[in-house]
Amino acid sequence: MVLSGCAIIVRGQPRGGPPPERQINLSNIRAGNLARRAAATQPDAKDTPDEPWAFPAREFLRKKLIGKEVCFTIENKTPQGREYGMIYLGKGELSFEDQFSCPGTVAHQNRLSECEEQAKAAKKGTWSEGNGSHTIRDLKYTIENPRHFVDSHHQKPVNAIIEHVRDGSVVRALLLPDYYLVTVMLSGIKCPTFRREADGSETPEPFAAEAKFFTESRLLQRDVQIILESCHNQNILGTILHPNGNITELLLKEGFARCVDWSIAVYTRGAEKLRAAERFAKERRLRIWRDYVAPTANLDQKDKQFVAKVMQVLNADAIVVKLNSGDYKTIHLSSIRPPRLEGENTQDKNKKLRPLYDIPYMFEAREFLRKKLIGKKVNVTVDYIRPASPATETVPAFSERTCATVTIGGINIAEALVSKGLATVIRYRQDDDQRSSHYDELLAAEARAIKNGKGLHSKKEVPIHRVADISGDTQKAKQFLPFLQRAGRSEAVVEYVFSGSRLKLYLPKETCLITFLLAGIECPRGARNLPGLVQEGEPFSEEATLFTKELVLQREVEVEVESMDKAGNFIGWLHIDGANLSVLLVEHALSKVHFTAERSSYYKSLLSAEEAAKQKKEKVWAHYEEQPVEEVMPVLEEKERSASYKPVFVTEITDDLHFYVQDVETGTQLEKLMENMRNDIASHPPVEGSYAPRRGEFCIAKFVDEEWYRARVEKIESPAKVHVFYIDYGNREILPSTRLGTLPPAFSTRVLPAQATEYAFAFIQVPQDEDARTDAVDSVVRDIQNTQCLLNVEHLSAGCPHVTLQFADSKGDVGLGLVKEGLVMVEVRKEKQFQKVITEYLNAQESAKSARLNLWRYGDFRADDADEFGYSR
Repeated sequence: MVLSGCAIIVRGQPRGGPPPERQINLSNIRAGNLARRAAATQPDAKDTPDEPWAFPAREFLRKKLIGKEVCFTIENKTPQGREYGMIYLGKGELSFEDQFSCPGTVAHQNRLSECEEQAKAAKKGTWSEGNGSHTIRDLKYTIENPRHFVDSHHQKPVNAIIEHVRDGSVVRALLLPDYYLVTVMLSGIKCPTFRREADGSETPEPFAAEAKFFTESRLLQRDVQIILESCHNQNILGTILHPNGNITELLLKEGFARCVDWSIAVYTRGAEKLRAAERFAKERRLRIWRDYVAPTANLDQKDKQFVAKVMQVLNADAIVVKLNSGDYKTIHLSSIRPPRLEGENTQDKNKKLRPLYDIPYMFEAREFLRKKLIGKKVNVTVDYIRPASPATETVPAFSERTCATVTIGGINIAEALVSKGLATVIRYRQDDDQRSSHYDELLAAEARAIKNGKGLHSKKEVPIHRVADISGDTQKAKQFLPFLQRAGRSEAVVEYVFSGSRLKLYLPKETCLITFLLAGIECPRGARNLPGLVQEGEPFSEEATLFTKELVLQREVEVEVESMDKAGNFIGWLHIDGANLSVLLVEHALSKVHFTAERSSYYKSLLSAEEAAKQKKEKVWAHYEEQPVEEVMPVLEEKERSASYKPVFVTEITDDLHFYVQDVETGTQLEKLMENMRNDIASHPPVEGSYAPRRGEFCIAKFVDEEWYRARVEKIESPAKVHVFYIDYGNREILPSTRLGTLPPAFSTRVLPAQATEYAFAFIQVPQDEDARTDAVDSVVRDIQNTQCLLNVEHLSAGCPHVTLQFADSKGDVGLGLVKEGLVMVEVRKEKQFQKVITEYLNAQESAKSARLNLWRYGDFRADDADEFGYSR
């Protein structure tokens, strides 16, 4: 460094760190002093200007000496330690000095005087006419409006001299030709710094001194050009251009600096260059990265980058993909945050939050991803794996997340979402490396979205989605049914797949959600998780669910609604890309045809699909030889109807003529369990109000007879209204939670399974008309409730087994009795083994008709075109 026309600083060769420095004052000459700024600590001090010709003197030496090798001799040293001596530039350049044996000689001083005389004669420099005021710089230490100052240069390079290097990435520069002395921070990066302690001392961060030396040795007092890019307080952000390269990128590449998000966006030569330089240093673990471990360091290359098929969009920032191996994997989009509820949760506390519809722009974000990605192949590049975190008071627990950049056709999906204002970018701590590999593009996309007022950044009213959930709401479904039946084919989006044949659909035209069951097929039932009891799924139920999921989940489909069941679920046909899903399930041997399909126009195609599947003997038809073609009870293989009646005790009859029975053989076990349980409760009575019921949980409940029974919680309207089902008797009741308690483990369903089993009458059809149905139920209640009967299972069906019941004493058939009374109709079944019974039932029905009993009092009320008994079209 050249301090002035008569003082310089030299430094030795670096060995293992920044080298030592030494100030040398040129002996026997004096040049003018350069300007000095008043010390901030002394309020009365004033700035000192340049002395005339001081700056040209400094510049003369700077241009001659900076960065050159020199030799020096020291002539004398003051008591304060100032050293005076002579400088020799390189070899031979100032060789005329060699003739003087000693620099301090008279001859040397004479030579200096001689030079001075020549200069005077030639009126050079200080000796020229005038007072030299034109050589005094008008230094400007502050800028009135830095933002305006930067903009006025339009990012054109400005000539400058670097006067001081504060640390690797912050310098003081003299801007020419106007002599502005400004602090320039390098855009986009930060080097380790020197932290100033309270006592005024400085503590360097690791590699701060090395980074400073790196910049200083290349730039200090060099002529450079600076592109002014932005400003931060009084400091200017910029890029320094030097003929030998760009110091910003060099610092990064050598591991002396890291990229910083807040200023990288203004770096005019492209943030990607900086990130690439930083990556270079990280990969080689240079300097500040010596302990660096890449976020995906322990991943195999094939797990870091792969192509996968999108199966589902989870919410606005996550997708489920299917890998080539067939496995499913959840991928979160790196560094973005989906829309969320702002401010106080204005949700009605009683209303369950449905994030997809209730959070502004969540639905739009999900739809954008769904339409773009579902079923498509995407490129996944894993950026980092966010470790699992336990729950805290404010934040729920997070499982491990794989965060990645997902692209399709070269488009970064996260960037597209952000630029539409459908997601925001996460801000990180500077040293947090767990972020998107395209973080800068995401920030730029967000800036565009904010500028254009897109989506979340829009000032417009937020879109509201009033979506009615009709699934499971029988009343609403009833009103809605005729409307859907008339509509023919309706468009729908499959929101959820419960099983192979049970789906949740969103109907965009009607803006409602419905549960939809596929018609015409019998699909294997899935496992059901009842508390304390896992009901195993039927074989191939999981395969069927997966098949349906892969085919239709989140796809746009068409549905034809035919009817609904008593739980408010719609039944009908679903078409995906022109194919009927019921037929596809049968074709792939994942379902059998159900007899109800006979009435539909798809019956033929279902049958031919089933025939083909049977021939292959796969999945549900794997044991086709041993099993009959009928989807009825396997025991019905003999073409005889099997009648093995067992004694049961009827405990409850429901409004739709189903009934619950206990097995007489295990009756004593139940009595014993009840007795022990009540004794146990009497000795440890439950504390009133201590039990908090949860849906689906087993508990004990106090019946009207003030005795405790085993029960299951079915629904909780409020603490005062808890719906329970008595599992050993089949009756239901609504109780306050104060009449409930925890079921002691010694009496759980593992010790003795629930004793009440639900059945329905075979061969009969319960009338639709409510009054007529009530008559039938009353008659049955009168005859068989709380009595012992004999039960024979005739065939299985969705819901519960269908049986015939006989009175224990007279062996009379209860169902047949109802037909004779004209209280119910006959359900005709085609199976050969039932023909004898059905004929008996039909004869009874004819005689009830001719006697005009009950249902038949106004003649045959069924439509003339009902060609099958028991079915109205």
